[in-house]
Amino acid sequence: MKLHEYQSKQIFAKYGIPIPKGRVAATEDEAKQIAKELGSRVVIKSQVLVGGRGKAGGIRLAKTPDEAADLAGQILAMEIKGLPVRKVLVDEAAAIESEIYLGITNDRGARKPVMMASSAGGVEIEEVARLTPEKIIKVHIDPLLGLRDYQSRDIAAGIDLPRDHWRTFGLIARGLWQAYIDCDATLAEINPLVITGDNKLLAVDGKMLIDDNALYRQQALSEMRDLDVEAPSEIEARRYGLSFIKLDGNIGCMVNGAGLAMTTMDLIKLFGGSPANFLDIGGGASSEKVAAALRIILTDPNVKAVMYNIFGGITRGDEVARGILAALAEVKTNVPMVIRLVGTNAEEGRRMLADAEMVTAETLADAAQKAVALATGG
Repeated sequence: MKLHEYQSKQIFAKYGIPIPKGRVAATEDEAKQIAKELGSRVVIKSQVLVGGRGKAGGIRLAKTPDEAADLAGQILAMEIKGLPVRKVLVDEAAAIESEIYLGITNDRGARKPVMMASSAGGVEIEEVARLTPEKIIKVHIDPLLGLRDYQSRDIAAGIDLPRDHWRTFGLIARGLWQAYIDCDATLAEINPLVITGDNKLLAVDGKMLIDDNALYRQQALSEMRDLDVEAPSEIEARRYGLSFIKLDGNIGCMVNGAGLAMTTMDLIKLFGGSPANFLDIGGGASSEKVAAALRIILTDPNVKAVMYNIFGGITRGDEVARGILAALAEVKTNVPMVIRLVGTNAEEGRRMLADAEMVTAETLADAAQKAVALATGG
C-alpha cells in the first residue's frame, strides 16, 4: 500500500524526523489560509501516488498567500499520469544548501533490510544507481539488532556529510529505521533530506510503502489507504482475499499460486500476447472465490480472452469449475476462454466444463498459445 507524501511525513515526525511546517489543502481558499498562517514562502505540492510530480508541474513555489491560492487551483485541476490531483500539501519553503537521499528497503538477495544513502539527493535513486552507482552507500541491517550507531556513522562518512551533522543524521536514520519496522514497511525513504541555509537537516519529501500482508495488524495505516486512486477491480479483489494487479494487456489470467501466475504471464508474452492482469486465487480457493475472480477479470473491457491455469493440490478442480460456471451464469459474456486444469479432481472439473464451450489445453505452453490466438481473433 502506498502512502501519500503528507502521510509519510506525518509518520516520520512521530519518530523524531524533522519535517517542514505545513498542512494539506483541498481547495484554493484552504491553501491561501495555510500560506497566511505559515507567513513565509511556501511550496505547493500535488499529492498523487506517482513519481515525476515536479516534471509534470505538480510542485510549485509561491511567494504570497494569493499566489499560493492561484497555484493550488492550477494544480488541483491537473491530472498527473492519469491520476487527478485532489489534495495539495502546502509546506514552508526551505532554503536548500545540499540534498541527500536516505532510504530503507528489503534486500531479497541478502534477506535483510538495507539502508541506502547518497549525496545525490533529489533525484530518483534508480537513476543514481544507473548513472553513478559509486555515489550510493549501502548498509545491511540485522533485523534482530536494528540499526547500530556505528552504521549510521559509516553512512554519514560515506556520503561526505559534514561531521557537525553526524549526530542529527544518526537520530534521523534511527527514526527512519524504527518507522520502517513499526509500520511493516517495504520502503521508507526521505528524498531529499536537505541541509538548510541555517545548517539544519530537514526531510522535505517522504515516501512509504506498507506491506499489504501486514495491514491486518496495522489498522491505523490501513485507514490511510486512498481508494480514489485504486482501480475498482483491485478494491473488489481485496474483499475476496485475491491477489490482483490490473495491467494493460488483453488476456485475462486466473492462476493459483504467485509463481505459476508469473510463469503464465511470461509465456503469454513469449507467444506475442499481453496479460491484462496478475491474479492469484491462492490455495484451496472456493467456488465463490473463483466466481468473484472471473467477475473481476470480465469487468475490464480490454479483455479479449481469458486463460485459466490451475494446478490442483489443495485447490480442487471441481471447485474451480463450479466457480467458473457460477460466474458465467451471472455475467453473460462472449469472451473466449482457455483452461488448463490438472491435479486434484481435474477430470471431474473438466467434465463439468465440457458444455461451457471452453477451449482446453494439456500443457501450459499450449494454453498460452491458444489464449494469444483467441485474443487476436485467430
